[in-house]
Amino acid sequence: MGNDAIDDVITALRNASLRGAETVRVSSTDITISIGRVLVEEGFLGNLREHRQGTNRFLVLTLKYQGRTRKARITTCRRVSKPGLRIYSGYKDIPEVLGGIGTAILSTPGGIMTDREARQKRIGGEVLCYVW
Repeated sequence: MGNDAIDDVITALRNASLRGAETVRVSSTDITISIGRVLVEEGFLGNLREHRQGTNRFLVLTLKYQGRTRKARITTCRRVSKPGLRIYSGYKDIPEVLGGIGTAILSTPGGIMTDREARQKRIGGEVLCYVW
């Protein structure tokens, strides 16, 4: 795990969904908890639990699968705004992911939210990642 908590969560989710894992463990920060809650609300994750082991805090994210073939709900996670190049968007210019099938997660003055919520509340922000 590096210094970028958002990138660590995205990479862990992408790798876990590719290998068919039930759960994934990531470090617990305010932003990772917020991203996890958004993904649970959007139906990409089944559950979010916070655990402590000594002084360390971490999140256990339960992935969701569908059908008999157990196709992962998260097909791809892609980081948009990076520490070296921040990407901001006004509410009128927030991108739609795959024509509305996917979700863009934004960091706004109102907190971490999806692209649909940001458009509805008419607030823009930093585009953190795309999930579909």
